[in-house]
Amino acid sequence: MEKMRDQASINVPTSTSMSSEHEAVIRVRGLRNQFGSHVVHENLDLDVYKGDILGVVGGSGTGKSVLLRSIVGLITPAAGEITIFGKTLSELSEAERVEVDRQMGVLFQQGALYSSLTVKENIAFPLIEQLGMARSEAEDLALMKLFLVGLAAVAADRYPSELSGGMIKRAALARSLALDPAILFLDEPTAGLDPIGAAKFDELIKTLRDALGLTIFLVTHDMDTLYTACDKIAVLSEKKVLISAPIEEVKKVDNEWIQEYFNGPRGRAAYTSHSVTI
Repeated sequence: MEKMRDQASINVPTSTSMSSEHEAVIRVRGLRNQFGSHVVHENLDLDVYKGDILGVVGGSGTGKSVLLRSIVGLITPAAGEITIFGKTLSELSEAERVEVDRQMGVLFQQGALYSSLTVKENIAFPLIEQLGMARSEAEDLALMKLFLVGLAAVAADRYPSELSGGMIKRAALARSLALDPAILFLDEPTAGLDPIGAAKFDELIKTLRDALGLTIFLVTHDMDTLYTACDKIAVLSEKKVLISAPIEEVKKVDNEWIQEYFNGPRGRAAYTSHSVTI
């Protein structure tokens, strides 16, 4: 146990202060999240660099989704500082915060589409509500977003209940891109998809990053996603970010959970599959 703690103390500063040719568009410093007496995060630091796809992993209860929700403003941390595009969120006026929020798109695990609206109406909704766009123009743009995520136009007039799991994911992704955000947050994007659908979604994520210049913060348990889509992996453990680095560096960390996760049977299978693909 003492060895594990020593390793953590070695890697945490490296992961949060490493030099990079990219700009850190998200900086988290000293974050504390607490619900009642239960502390989820304590003194958590993390940098997310421009153009990177960062995969966030960790054991059950380590607060992966809580971290995501803190950064996008759905949860108010008990302590710490979150900076996006160089702006500290806690210091922003309401109008300034709205402008920052428009630069962030979020895909929740279950899609979170409005069940009473069609796919087209779901995507058009933020354009109408936040930008004051005319409905006809917003729905035209919605069709463009559907095309962008590879969803057939025939799905535009369907309701969420009429869609398959993969179609719901793509429709929700299209909505998250409605306002042309610079940062995309994805919470378990391949959960519930079959292996073929998950692989296609991973490729779509990379394609969108490259085409639109996105920075992507991605919470996942999917080993294939980590290998095929992510530039770096951030591991949550002991209420902090244990390490944030490329996957080959992460796999070398002398930590019981990391070794079991990345070098256990499932991790080895994903690595073998990835190596064969390359």
